[in-house]
Amino acid sequence: MVAKLKRIFIGRPMKSTELAEEKLTKLKALAVLSSDALSSVAYGTEQILIVLMAAGFSALWYSIPISLAVLGLLTVLVLSYRQTIYTYPTGGGAYIVAKENLGTPVGLVAGGSLLVDYILTVAVSSSAGTDAITSAFPVLHDDRVLIALLMIAGLTLLNLRGITESASILALPVYLFVFAIFVLIIGGTYRILTGSVPAAAPTYGLSVHGIGLFMLLKAFSSGCSALTGVEAVSNAIPNFKAPAEKNAARTLVMMGLILGAMFIGISLMAYYFGIAPDPKETVVSKIAEATFGRGFAYYAIQGVTALILFLAANTAFAAFPLLSFMLAKDKFMPHMFKVRGDRLGFSNGIIVLGIFSAILIILFEGDTENLIPLYAVGVFIPFTLSQAGMMKRWFTKKPAGWVLPFCINTLGMLTTLTITLIFIVTKFSQVWMVFLFLPAVIFIFLKINRHYQDIAQQLKLDIATEKPVVGGSVIVIPVAGITKVVSETIGYAKSLTNNVVAVYVGFDDESVEKMEQRWEEWNPGVRLIVLRSRYRSIIRPLVKFIDTVEWKRAATDHVTIMIPQFIVKKWWHHFLHNQTSLQIRAYLFARRDITIATVPYRLEK
Repeated sequence: MVAKLKRIFIGRPMKSTELAEEKLTKLKALAVLSSDALSSVAYGTEQILIVLMAAGFSALWYSIPISLAVLGLLTVLVLSYRQTIYTYPTGGGAYIVAKENLGTPVGLVAGGSLLVDYILTVAVSSSAGTDAITSAFPVLHDDRVLIALLMIAGLTLLNLRGITESASILALPVYLFVFAIFVLIIGGTYRILTGSVPAAAPTYGLSVHGIGLFMLLKAFSSGCSALTGVEAVSNAIPNFKAPAEKNAARTLVMMGLILGAMFIGISLMAYYFGIAPDPKETVVSKIAEATFGRGFAYYAIQGVTALILFLAANTAFAAFPLLSFMLAKDKFMPHMFKVRGDRLGFSNGIIVLGIFSAILIILFEGDTENLIPLYAVGVFIPFTLSQAGMMKRWFTKKPAGWVLPFCINTLGMLTTLTITLIFIVTKFSQVWMVFLFLPAVIFIFLKINRHYQDIAQQLKLDIATEKPVVGGSVIVIPVAGITKVVSETIGYAKSLTNNVVAVYVGFDDESVEKMEQRWEEWNPGVRLIVLRSRYRSIIRPLVKFIDTVEWKRAATDHVTIMIPQFIVKKWWHHFLHNQTSLQIRAYLFARRDITIATVPYRLEK
């Protein structure tokens, strides 16, 4: 039944040779990898206005120059990451660039930051999508956690079906959102030009008391949350159809142009319509209502906005498994992240991402506004390290025409470093966790790597001198009675060696005498050792006997505990048996000096 349900929800298994068919075209890649960046226009302007509103309504005009500054930073990042794509066409983004040019520890900082950021991306995006729904339907406000969890579960399932299938489904809502936002901007511009603006805009250029450099920098850093997701294309180059790097670079430029136009358009609309932030209604919702009223157009815009915010998490589902694969390949994450699932995606990475983001939603009760600064810091640290790595590469190798790329990356590094410091200084109360969490993640990376190195050292074999040592074998069979299970186990054991002994643990004289009598009558050709247990324990007498066998055996002999076990037909039958064989296995599993084997006997009813 489980297998049938898996086929229904996940789809048929795909052959490894079908991997080439799972590569993305530019239009599909734009939908999958840019949904996070494009969706940020739904809350990027709002984050600026929330900070400025502390100085009063008249301070909201500062949102325009701040938005232009964010647009300038976006341009620098697109140019910088375009160079990274061509230089490192195998993908990996900031992790690979930092590791190769600045050293493994710095690479782990970048990789760890991105992994945490992708988890936050899913949590923040699903929460933002829920906010858009509850703005249109306030009656659902109390169910926001459940709505967000359902969104995450749906995306996880969608991505487990494969990247091409998820891209085909996601393309339509992503492009509908882009179309809807441009319709909103055009409609709003028409209302502004015809003079039918419902509210007065704050006077542009007016000197506002109480606003200083610190607040402006804080508002700028908040607006930079609109730039999260820009790096995803450079991380996922292997997902593109050939020529992968050229298609990835063009997709990145398309994303930058669309994002820049939508972001500055929403900021201008918010200013001219005199929109002030409201915790119960988003800025996009207010602009749509002011432009079209609460009619079909309003609900259509809110619907696709909620959908894109929900689908923005898909960028993380595309990038997190790939980055996890690269870290696992370098032995900094468990090897399970290297395994492709039935649909050729890195299923373990997808599932782990879904679980951790769901935990965040539950912990923060669906209100992840306080996570946005932490989310942005998680992006800007890799931004900075990636640009610094590219700077070192250009300066060290000095290929033809290296000066211009070096200058672009230098500008990018200085800008993103400045933004990172602004975030830390202006929002320290919200981002201090990164100074605890990130070192913990890197410590885990190093411990995993050390474990794999130790394992490799212990398992290393000199094929020139080390050969298998053939010794004797002693097989001990714990028995609870004379059954077909025991009979088959003895038959199998004797096919391997004649040195077989059966062990029975009795709790009273009557059961011991009965067992000895029946064994003698049966006479299977194996000696029976009877142990008495005064404390009704099977494990303790058995372990003492095994220790005695080990003490008597030769140094090259092998001791095998062969456990008879019947397999029930239905799952609920397990609860009707005491599972002694499983208890013995669990207890002896950690012993280094013995081998444990199970001989199953499958019941028919």
